[in-house]
Amino acid sequence: MSASQVTRPTDDGHTGPRPPGPATEGERPGRFGGLPRYVRSARHRRWPYALAVVALLAQMAVAMVTTAVEQTPTIDEPVYVASAEVYLKERSFRYNPEHPPLGKLIIASGLVLTDAYLDPDFVGSQTALGRHVLYESGNDPGRLMLYARLPVIVLTLLFGLVVLAFARDLTGPPGGLVALALYAFSPDVIANGSLATLDVPATGFLLTALWLLWRARRRPHLCLPLAGVALGAAAATKMSVLPVIPVLMLLGVLSFWHARRTPGPDVRPPEPGARPQPPHLDMRARLRLLAYGAAAAVGMALVAVAVVWATYLVVDPRMHWAAPENVPDIRGTRGRVAAWLPFPEAYRDGMRIQFGFEYDIWQGFLFGRLYEGSLWYYLPAALLVKTPLGMLALWTAGSVAILAVRALRPAAPYVLVPAAVLLAVAMNGARDLGVRYAVFMPMLLAVAAAGVTLARRRPAHWATAALVCFVAVSSLRTYPYYLPYSNEAFGGPSKTHLRLHDSNVDWGQDLGRLADHLDRRHFGEPVWLVYKGAGVPSYYGIDASDPLRAPLGEVHGLLVVSDSAVAKADGRLAALLDTSTPIDDVGHSITVFRRR
Repeated sequence: MSASQVTRPTDDGHTGPRPPGPATEGERPGRFGGLPRYVRSARHRRWPYALAVVALLAQMAVAMVTTAVEQTPTIDEPVYVASAEVYLKERSFRYNPEHPPLGKLIIASGLVLTDAYLDPDFVGSQTALGRHVLYESGNDPGRLMLYARLPVIVLTLLFGLVVLAFARDLTGPPGGLVALALYAFSPDVIANGSLATLDVPATGFLLTALWLLWRARRRPHLCLPLAGVALGAAAATKMSVLPVIPVLMLLGVLSFWHARRTPGPDVRPPEPGARPQPPHLDMRARLRLLAYGAAAAVGMALVAVAVVWATYLVVDPRMHWAAPENVPDIRGTRGRVAAWLPFPEAYRDGMRIQFGFEYDIWQGFLFGRLYEGSLWYYLPAALLVKTPLGMLALWTAGSVAILAVRALRPAAPYVLVPAAVLLAVAMNGARDLGVRYAVFMPMLLAVAAAGVTLARRRPAHWATAALVCFVAVSSLRTYPYYLPYSNEAFGGPSKTHLRLHDSNVDWGQDLGRLADHLDRRHFGEPVWLVYKGAGVPSYYGIDASDPLRAPLGEVHGLLVVSDSAVAKADGRLAALLDTSTPIDDVGHSITVFRRR
């Protein structure tokens, strides 16, 4: 008997398999179609549950669509959109090879409806290509970005159903609802799930693979191949999932082992109150079962490899590839890994480019400190700032429940271990640029948080409901500014820029809002702009000069600075800010100063 059989309540509230026996008074057939009364009651309870699921996903959809409509392109999006157009029009991998093609193919599924123009003679970097496609080719950047973001939004909502199903399998319907609520109200998931980027799709496919591996404990022949498909989709979207693949292969062995050792329906059930015992296996049978499990895990990995190859063949069936000049020569363990993996050459060159980024020196900003390089504790600290307080409490309580409750303990390798491995790898990265590198935390730990619903005491249930409501209120209060969110302990979204920078706060998303703000409140005033982003200010009607190229004495009027630039200000910009007065902010990511 699996852990899900022991703990998952049935629709009538019974925790465990319904024992055979004569119908009780409340179960005798009645006049309503001859159905037992407890079945009719269960059906009546399904409607409120389904409505709650729909309501949670609907509010998430509204939040993401609103964000997608109002935000101008972030720094990374134009590159992905332009690369997707190249996939569609030229069937070429020559742009953005450092990321596999599936995420950009998902973006392209929305772009096919726009009939965007792509200049076949364009020559330039991928950043220049993104600018050219959005702003210099006669395309409507707002329409292009919306259609590029919509497929990611749809995927994000579907991954919410995976969270619901995974948590239901572990703890029952109440746990599924708690997990879905945490997922649907997560500011980080909403912010990144509404952008044409790769972080949420890659993590969502990985989450789906983990859920299928859990279900493989009962149906390995169906679920293990499907887990391989989901794992391949994750690896074909973003390479950051590669370190956790060995963990998933071990989970494949574990699931197969459990499925083969679980008693079938013809086995006599244990006496009431006794724990079910797995059938005894001698050493030879154990080794044989272990070998079968290892073979099943290798088969799952081969399916994943096939999916990665398929995504490249969809773009270019002839697999034409010429390595670009920026592919570094990576030696040591990383170089050997890139050489040995059974992926297309374009994928392996993309890995080398990513490894090259890890050797660069990046600037970070944490709690007001600007520094060179990276801090190992950056991501945990940033998550502490940008995660709702009620969510942090439920993550902790749910994780403790998974480790402490015997019936839930088998789920720890499927939920907590992958999250821990991914976080450890991300903490060792060179780029302290945002919690989007750890977006797997609100997705995986939402499932873990469902463990709190197995507490038997009523006060624990009320505390769980109160914390979920606290998360909902905190999330709704930040609408529609999800990207710069921080929780109440750190002052809310308007104070995030004092502690974090880059995609935590200011990713260039508020250029359109700045144009509206200047037109409403400061029409006709001279504007000096220091903007960090991929948008083109003049396209949105912002007539601004560069204060860093003019004598200090000539800079008068409005000084508008992206908050990431404020965090990194030194020299000339620092002198300008020291002699200016902040008067307003736009989207909690751009500060408006007045300099007289």
